Amino acid sequence: MANGSRQAAWEFFGAELKRRREDAGFTQSALGVQVFVSGGYIGQFEQAIRKPQLDVAQRLDEVLQTGGFFERMWRKLIDDRRYADYFASVVELESLATRICEFAPTVIPGLLQTAAYARAVTVAANPFVTEAYVDEKVAARLERARILNDATRPEYWTLLHENVLYIPVGGPSVMAQQLEHVASLMRERQVMMAVLPYDAGAHASMAGDLRLMEFEDAPPTAYTETSFSGTLIDEPAVVARTRRAYDLLRVAALSPEASLALVESAAKDYRRCTSTT
Repeated sequence: MANGSRQAAWEFFGAELKRRREDAGFTQSALGVQVFVSGGYIGQFEQAIRKPQLDVAQRLDEVLQTGGFFERMWRKLIDDRRYADYFASVVELESLATRICEFAPTVIPGLLQTAAYARAVTVAANPFVTEAYVDEKVAARLERARILNDATRPEYWTLLHENVLYIPVGGPSVMAQQLEHVASLMRERQVMMAVLPYDAGAHASMAGDLRLMEFEDAPPTAYTETSFSGTLIDEPAVVARTRRAYDLLRVAALSPEASLALVESAAKDYRRCTSTT
């Protein structure tokens, strides 16, 4: 579905939500209480500024007694099966964000991955799948990364734990290429990157990945992820806590210049390994 038609469909979703809410006699605030979001978010859903998560669409159906209408429409609009349900909304939001801040404790973030690195990560997690499955996942990841080449690309900040540099995903050649790619993006000023060193010890996001996304016409959103699930967070108080955690990580990280030097040094070490094998 093209971006224009998709946006029009979300506008229809919002208009239909408003119609059915008013028919049921709910204010935005009252409906928000029933589906566990704020009334302001109901208003943003109705204006197609923000898209609801799947569980919210399901609760809308339950409260408004719409027979699964909003869930079916959500699934049609978030229809890319290359992504898990919990991540499909994140991909949609990435394309709308004006700023993305990400912390990666163990793996290069998807927006920065090379094809070979993405393939190695996919196969490690799915050792019995077909090549077609792997190709589809890798293509999806590379497609996401195109937003960094757009004229209207978001401002992208990424913090990498030093772990990421020394876990040899795919072997020395793949790692050398991957780290050279990150360094190139940094030098071309497409991303701002910093490394959280081992010496920093305990840090503010020990539980896993985190991401913050900011938008021109909507409140910021946070996203946290573990190996098999992810959580998109709209609640302002929790988003603020996530932002504070990210600020603490940035304070503990090396400077961008020192981080770039460390990434380039690690890439050279991997290159030496490939030349001696």
